[in-house]
Amino acid sequence: MGQAQPAPPVVGFMSGRAPVDSEYLVAAFQQGLSEAGFVDGKNVVIEYRWASGQYDRLPALAADLVKRQVALITAIGGDVSAVAAKQATSTIPVVFGMGGDPIKAGLVDSLSRPGGNATGYTLLTNELEPKRLGLLRDLLPGLGLIAVLVYPNFPPAAGQVAALEKAAQLITTEHRQRQQRCRT
Repeated sequence: MGQAQPAPPVVGFMSGRAPVDSEYLVAAFQQGLSEAGFVDGKNVVIEYRWASGQYDRLPALAADLVKRQVALITAIGGDVSAVAAKQATSTIPVVFGMGGDPIKAGLVDSLSRPGGNATGYTLLTNELEPKRLGLLRDLLPGLGLIAVLVYPNFPPAAGQVAALEKAAQLITTEHRQRQQRCRT
């Protein structure tokens, strides 16, 4: 008789989104694993957990993956996914993708040397919102009103709106100052 094969490692994949919203991300994740020699169901098992926009469920989803003793947790679908995963474990590696600042979120010590058990990437989306608003104003200077749609249950939404409101006030003030200079 041959020796029993060791069980393949289990990778946890958790998201604040719903599966239907993340099909392209799952495909890219699986492709990346495949390119590294890991195929789901063959030499690695992927355990998926979805909050489907119910962000308060993320801590329980992360705890479930920790209980399952996964080898790694991939946390996407909003900054809160990464935070929940990091809070659930200090030993299992956490790889995240987020739009906010991972230092402010308490995930890493610095961008160049993350330290701890978490690493990943950030698009710094929240920090870029005011820049996008300024660019829109520059492209359409006669535009009088700009509306912003946010998902109110998304925890970073309040910060995004606050940053946009601050940027809008600054843009409005600058615009009025330019108008005053033109009149004089």
